[in-house]
Amino acid sequence: MEAGLAGGKVMGGTKEFSSLGFDRNFENRTLRIDYLFSANPDGKRGVHLSGQSSMDGWAGRRYNLSDLPLQGAGVVTVCSEATGDTLYRTSFSSLYHEWLSTEEAATTPKSFEHCVLVPYPKEPALIHIDLLDNRHEPMASMKHRFDPKDILIAKKGRGKLPDHRYIHKGGESDEVIDVAILAEGYTREEMDSFYRHAEIAVESILSHEPFKSKASKFNFVAVATPSDDSGVSVPRFGNWKSTAFSSNFSTFYSDRYLTTLHVKDIHDAIAGIPYEHIIILANTNEYGGGGIYNSYTLTTSRHKDFSPVVVHEFGHSFGGLADEYFYEGDIMDESYPKDIEPWEPNITTLVGFDSKWKSQIPDGTPVPTPAADAKKYPIGVYEGAGYTFKGVYRPADRCRMRDNTWPVFCPACEQALSNLIDFYVSE
Repeated sequence: MEAGLAGGKVMGGTKEFSSLGFDRNFENRTLRIDYLFSANPDGKRGVHLSGQSSMDGWAGRRYNLSDLPLQGAGVVTVCSEATGDTLYRTSFSSLYHEWLSTEEAATTPKSFEHCVLVPYPKEPALIHIDLLDNRHEPMASMKHRFDPKDILIAKKGRGKLPDHRYIHKGGESDEVIDVAILAEGYTREEMDSFYRHAEIAVESILSHEPFKSKASKFNFVAVATPSDDSGVSVPRFGNWKSTAFSSNFSTFYSDRYLTTLHVKDIHDAIAGIPYEHIIILANTNEYGGGGIYNSYTLTTSRHKDFSPVVVHEFGHSFGGLADEYFYEGDIMDESYPKDIEPWEPNITTLVGFDSKWKSQIPDGTPVPTPAADAKKYPIGVYEGAGYTFKGVYRPADRCRMRDNTWPVFCPACEQALSNLIDFYVSE
């Protein structure tokens, strides 16, 4: 995608080569790396290694290993210590990046958990992590050495696994994309309801293209992760619950933003079950949710808009899609600088539009495309996206990534998702 991520570039001080064979360099195991991302009011940003653990089996991709699915807001690169070859790369976003733009970040030091899954190297490796700012420049980086024989790498997922059942099984975990669906705010007595809600979530996702046509490329497994209390925390009502992942609404004081800071708890709960992507269903009828690229989707399962919202949030967490809605009169230059092309595939500042959906637009389509002509131009360049009224553009007037009442992804989002699915499962 964007700057510094194509062949021949340098990342973390090592040379980048084409993908190498999985079996040559990796065991059929997962290395989970736990990080802490920190910042303080004087502008210092930090990345810290918090822990390493291993799990039997690798549910991630076995092709395109040294390429990135998307740029994201952070990049992890695994390199051979002996040769410097790039063995594996992955990208992500995090709640930490969003927090940096809040008022709290200007006054209060804070750290955030983040977990990254990579295949388990057979030989010693150097692992680089770069956190990127909104100009795609590193704002914090670190390098640490990995020794596959290190006795302090914890082994997880070897005990009794939580109850789970496959809602949809397209193939073996080493051949498809594995999505784990977790319960948040469901007591043990409510697990039948959780499984029904998980079925609705999967049906909703697989009813949308391109997931419908590529359903055989996915496994969805529902994992019963019980909570002490029923429901989730709603701070604006003074309502706090004891739940599996300690989620709450009002993230950054936005009433409907539902997230959790306890990322390690999520991964601990499903260790031993094949997974690559995560959906968490919150047992409440409050409206809200959140989706963070290559981290998790968290959405409410008892609200009337559960079905469209879980698809929308999965568009964020799986597909790296941006929100296409905006607020009239609001220009959030700090989110998307107008001289930088966003990494998300469904919005553009036109700086690097050739890398986006430009090839899908018919000749003669006006740029920007007037919203009044939306029926004439189902795909175009419509101004207003990424919460920004001016200078950021979306592919269609309406899309699942803009509003809950629109029944499909726009053509550009559908193509971006299709490309990403192929990236994960195709040689």
